[in-house]
Amino acid sequence: MSEVDYRQLNGVALAYMGDAAYEVIIRRHLIAEGLAKPNHLQKTATHYVSAKAQAALINLMEQDEVLSEAEWTMFKRGRNAKSYTHAKNTDVVTYRISTGFEALMGYLALSDQQKRVAELGQWCIEQVEAGRTEK
Repeated sequence: MSEVDYRQLNGVALAYMGDAAYEVIIRRHLIAEGLAKPNHLQKTATHYVSAKAQAALINLMEQDEVLSEAEWTMFKRGRNAKSYTHAKNTDVVTYRISTGFEALMGYLALSDQQKRVAELGQWCIEQVEAGRTEK
């Protein structure tokens, strides 16, 4: 398989990869916590991976100054990308912010920054579990 230059990918493609990378982190975490029933896993996972949760996490990342300038650039690439899909259970702004979150994770995964993906994933888990993403 040939290498794809992640710097040339559009925000939606980065988000596609980032959605999967972040989802794996959350699924591993939930299983490690002892959750095993599929319905309970899925319901619990939404607290971490929903568009609303991801948008709240981005807001916290900005507030806590968690991201580098390059990471913000990739977030913005995803947030501003033209997407032909639409939000199912949220408003357009929240959906676009969550697409930016996923693009950031996709950029990190595709650029072999697995340690940073894991760090941000763990940070996100801690914020959700501390109740910081709930309004």
